Amino acid sequence: MTTQPGANEPWKITLGELDEKMGVKIVEESVQRVVATMPVEGNRQSFGLLHGGASLAVGEAVGSWAAVKHASTLGKTAVGVDVSATHHKSAREGLVTITATPIHLGGTVTTHAVVISNAAGERLCTLRITNLLLDRKV
Repeated sequence: MTTQPGANEPWKITLGELDEKMGVKIVEESVQRVVATMPVEGNRQSFGLLHGGASLAVGEAVGSWAAVKHASTLGKTAVGVDVSATHHKSAREGLVTITATPIHLGGTVTTHAVVISNAAGERLCTLRITNLLLDRKV
């Protein structure tokens, strides 16, 4: 899934199989902000709304990528230990934007806020994800 960077070199995001199936595209990537998009079409539940599980899956992915970006600058990697989400509004069509920003960037733990919004900028979902930073296995 990932290509390991050199020591303290920022990791470059690579999509996983689920990310590709969901139509995720990376827009921006840095330690301070990771932004991606995802179409609602193909990610709807049986009532025609964006599936809450799709929101959680993409939010966890983007938040974890942000954590790994930070961890890689320390020569480490990150694994998710907690994620929670609140759904605020639904979507039936269009493209959603997923933005992860740090709440805490530590040497052992990171916490990110992840906001999923529609094309009008309305917040659809807010996630909080905590990742544990670990030494990379060679």
